Amino acid sequence: MGKQQKKKNVADKVRKTKTSTEIKNNPFEVKINKKKFDILGRKTKHDVGLPGVSRSKAINKRKNTLLKEYKQKGKANKFIDRRFGEYDTKMAPEDKILQRFSLERQRTLEKKDIYNLNEDEELTHYGQSLAEMEKLNDIVDSDSDSEEKGLLSAELTASHFGGGGGLLRKKSPGEKEDEGSQKAKSRQELIEELIIKSKQEKRERQTQKEEAHVLTEKLDQEWKSIQGLLSHKGSKAQSQDQTEKPKLDDYDMMVRELGFEMKAQPSEKLKSEEELAREGRERLHILEADRLRRMKGDLEEGPKKKTVHFSADDLNDGFILDKEDKKMLAYQDGKWSVEEEEEKEGESEEEVEECEEEDDGDDDGDDDSGNDEDEDDSKEDAHSDLESEQGSAEEEELDKDEEEFPTASAPRPLSEEERKAQQEIAKAELPYTFKAPESTEELKSMLQGHFPEKQRLILDRTLKSNHPSLGVGNKLKLQKMFGFLLEYMGELASSKPPELNTVNILIPQLYGLSQLFPAAACKAMQTLLTDSAHDIEETVEVTGRAAFPGLDVLIYLKITALLFPTSDFRHPVTTPAFLCISQALTKCPLTCLQDVTCGLVLCCLALEYVALSQRLCPEVINFLLGVLHLAVPDKTNLGYSVVSPFKQVGRFGELLVLSSPEAPEGWSRKALPLSATQGLQLHSHLETNHYRLSLLDTCLDLVKKFAVLYKDIPSFFHIFQPIRAALKHLPLKNYPSTLQECHREVLEALPETPAEQLPLVFEKKKPIPLKLLTPKIVEVLDYGKKRGNTKEQREQERLKHKYKKEFKGALREIRKDTRFLAQEKLSDVMRRDSERKRKVKELLGSLSTQEGEWKSLKKMKRK
Repeated sequence: MGKQQKKKNVADKVRKTKTSTEIKNNPFEVKINKKKFDILGRKTKHDVGLPGVSRSKAINKRKNTLLKEYKQKGKANKFIDRRFGEYDTKMAPEDKILQRFSLERQRTLEKKDIYNLNEDEELTHYGQSLAEMEKLNDIVDSDSDSEEKGLLSAELTASHFGGGGGLLRKKSPGEKEDEGSQKAKSRQELIEELIIKSKQEKRERQTQKEEAHVLTEKLDQEWKSIQGLLSHKGSKAQSQDQTEKPKLDDYDMMVRELGFEMKAQPSEKLKSEEELAREGRERLHILEADRLRRMKGDLEEGPKKKTVHFSADDLNDGFILDKEDKKMLAYQDGKWSVEEEEEKEGESEEEVEECEEEDDGDDDGDDDSGNDEDEDDSKEDAHSDLESEQGSAEEEELDKDEEEFPTASAPRPLSEEERKAQQEIAKAELPYTFKAPESTEELKSMLQGHFPEKQRLILDRTLKSNHPSLGVGNKLKLQKMFGFLLEYMGELASSKPPELNTVNILIPQLYGLSQLFPAAACKAMQTLLTDSAHDIEETVEVTGRAAFPGLDVLIYLKITALLFPTSDFRHPVTTPAFLCISQALTKCPLTCLQDVTCGLVLCCLALEYVALSQRLCPEVINFLLGVLHLAVPDKTNLGYSVVSPFKQVGRFGELLVLSSPEAPEGWSRKALPLSATQGLQLHSHLETNHYRLSLLDTCLDLVKKFAVLYKDIPSFFHIFQPIRAALKHLPLKNYPSTLQECHREVLEALPETPAEQLPLVFEKKKPIPLKLLTPKIVEVLDYGKKRGNTKEQREQERLKHKYKKEFKGALREIRKDTRFLAQEKLSDVMRRDSERKRKVKELLGSLSTQEGEWKSLKKMKRK
């Protein structure tokens, strides 16, 4: 059925009748392209355009090309010969046929072997092929020759199991012809032939076996002769002549030793910090419940034996026979000694069980203490300088409690007196759980009245009971606790006498809190140091002078060096602390020996701050020079000058000058006590002179340490020149020998002459030439356009411009093609829809006419 021709519209007829002149004269068909400039002599091709004509041409072109390709898309109406080598003219016809045949065979084999796995592999068992074993061709050895050896011939099998062998089976035409020429054999004759054949095969197998046996014996005899030659040994003289065996190398020895080393055993899983904290808290809760129970006088319940559930299907065969049940037969005095051995074994087993019970009781305590040690180790870092040299009092306390009240041993009834004594012991013990304090007063009430080790134990248990990972509000509580603990340490240092041992023991707990909450620790320490610096400034502004900071501030400065890094160039805590030290050394005058002690302690702290960074601290150098100046009796012709807060001559200018020449008698070198910075009391002139010598000895030691620290500075001689001049004016005759030796070492550490320094010169660099102002001449060929300077650049620019133009044109054509195809698809869909609607209307019309005719017939029948 051919396609229906499209009806031509009136507009098409009119357009065909129109001439080109009419189209060009029609203003609606013409588009005039405007020009920017009129150039004489230039011919223009596109002054006037006909968009309608060009559009119709493009549509006709797409209909002839693109539309046809679209309609033929997915249609294959060509026969293509895809046989191998069909279009290869270089191959001979025979080669093509062979190659096609091989490819055909490969294709069929691939289809057959899809599910045939490991076809090429041959499975063996003890060196024999499993495929051969499944054929059951093994020869069964037997003593009697009359018996068959497990092998049935094909004829015998066919005769016995095949329904009569050759009698009842279907015969081929060739066999029928043979039967015509020969007579048919009876069943008896066939059976006799089978027997003869089986006996013949049996004889052949027997002969083969005998031949194999003979060959085996022969081979054994030949091997024995060869073996005799191999095992022949020479005489002792010949063996001595031979070279000795080489000794093993170190590598070989090491390899052999590695074979006997124990292999690594799998370790337990490392627990997280949260798991360790949870286990520690649970353990403390258990111990606290046990303490409260003992306070009430309740007896400890023994361990209950767990009942083992046996299933109805249990065969009770879950035992291990590791022990040898065989009894050795022995005689003693003419009698068996089996019963005595059994009794000894029973006694030894009872003793072992008793020992195991005792070990279990001890191991429980050891395991608990081990868990506590692991928990403590997980919280602490590798800062061994902050840990106390003494053992953990908490672990000792817990171990003592567990030893006094073992859980594994069965309890015995206690008397009334023992019960009361147990209650008193339990009341005297520290609680195992504590609440986090909400203020400094609560912390003091919780810690005061206990020994330092007990206080540390209380803080440890408080941290474990209120670990941040165990509750929502614990983090804020412990952050506040850091500030409370700092204030408590300040009060301990300010008390009379200062409890410095307690402060030293509590510093590890403070360090642990600072590691948990570094931001809160930084803020709390900044607040304390800022308050101290403001107090000094306010006092100086009001009175013009300020006293040295108290022992509590010195402790805070020491704690700062322990908790925070001092080698940083700028740190939010250590930098203000260092400035506080410098402020005190420059603005606090010395009026007594206690002030000198405070200043030297601050110098020691400054040395600790700058030990790693080697930062120059001129305030410390000036202070040490001023302290040496206080020990100089003659203040004339010194050769140096002191700065504030010291004076060249004044009321307190001879604080360290000895009052009598007999002062060195009985003096020994001692470290300055920190308690001397607060309420120094000296009861006699001799004691005062001895303390002056101790101050001078500490000052010389600090000068020596700072000289070693700053020896690599280029201005080292100029920094320490005033100190060297002050050392020469000290009265060494009045000092003891140890102090004179220290003085001599300091002078040796300080140079007498400055080191040679090279003059300052500018760094040698290659001179930079001046910029030349010669104009650069460029040939401009196309005015108003950005073109290249050279021919290659211009060609490259032209190609780029052409590429962009073609690219834009291709995109434009692709968009037009896409729009054309979309219109065609839409028109096709609309055409099919209109055709479907037309057919539906026809069907509905025919149905309505049929229904009308049926109704009319129905009415006629009723009439």
